[in-house]
Amino acid sequence: MTISLRKARTMIRKALEHGKANDMKPLSAVVLDAGGHVIAFEREDGASPGRFAIAHGKAYGSVMLGMAGTAQRDRAEQQAYFMGAVNGLFGGQLVPVPGGLLVRDRKGGVIGALGVTGDTSENDAAAGLAGIEAAGLTGEA
Repeated sequence: MTISLRKARTMIRKALEHGKANDMKPLSAVVLDAGGHVIAFEREDGASPGRFAIAHGKAYGSVMLGMAGTAQRDRAEQQAYFMGAVNGLFGGQLVPVPGGLLVRDRKGGVIGALGVTGDTSENDAAAGLAGIEAAGLTGEA
């Protein structure tokens, strides 16, 4: 299974709606396929222009390492040298914090990732989960 453009847009739309409903700062969200390629991206009005790189880094780390942002953060705290080395291997593209979510199919296989940024990392992750669930998929924050 792959993430269709329609599902990617749903994830983003619902994540942004969750942010608005919960008075979050302007969010930006990107959906990547299982190979780390961008399917869709949106940046809300008022979000800073650098948010694409942050959202992408959160999602890219998730899909490339097969672990969501929360697990990456925990790993970075426990094994800073490992995460630093891995980030170097990926050209410094990883942002190992919550808000990078794995997207799984019904059988549990990783089919991509969603990166959300703009508010606290925990709020970004909550918005991302809302978007993934709205698309009928399973998210791992």
